[in-house]
Amino acid sequence: MTTDEKVDTVRAGVLDALSSELTLVGSHLALGDDLWIRVDRAAWVATLTHLRDKHGCRWFDFLSVIDWLPSPFGRSMDSEVDTVVHGKDSKEPDAMATGVAGGDTRFQVFTRVYNVTQHWGVTIKTDLPDDDLSLATLIPVFPGANWHEREAMEMFGVDFVGHPNPRKLYLPGGFEGFPLRKDFPLLARMVKPWPGIVDVEQMPGETDEGDGDAAAEGGDAG
Repeated sequence: MTTDEKVDTVRAGVLDALSSELTLVGSHLALGDDLWIRVDRAAWVATLTHLRDKHGCRWFDFLSVIDWLPSPFGRSMDSEVDTVVHGKDSKEPDAMATGVAGGDTRFQVFTRVYNVTQHWGVTIKTDLPDDDLSLATLIPVFPGANWHEREAMEMFGVDFVGHPNPRKLYLPGGFEGFPLRKDFPLLARMVKPWPGIVDVEQMPGETDEGDGDAAAEGGDAG
């Protein structure tokens, strides 16, 4: 049995155990890749405590927020790499969709912890109601969540209840709004087109007809 197969066996066993030990709202096991679970926000702290104490997940990796709302600005703020190269040229907003393990609301908080002895990790997600973007802090369980929660508060407007020091990290004190929400207008992109294909500069020696090597070879041949 390969190392990946052993880890997959462990992941499958962990998912089976968590399904019986906790009340999961959703889950996803990708063999050879990773494991995700989704829990109710009331079980957020208890789930992380359980993973730490029962399943040896003592390494806190990160915490962040996902805003699943399609941009109300359509593709007008996308770079030309998205609109031209990847063919995403529609100006109509996409329908809202969520990722693995599902989701029922616009905002989800997600975090990842790791078992360093058995070499597997799990991403835990929870939905936040649109009218109550609050969640209990993880600092009593994982003190390393401090900075991550402060960033999520500042950039997405999520209130981590019980956080001992919810000071801003990046923005000035009087700043209004939450820059990483999908409906936050990026005025710089409205004033000036987002850098894209048209802004790519030629490398020294390149010409419109071909690259520098081809031009050099043509010159030598002449």
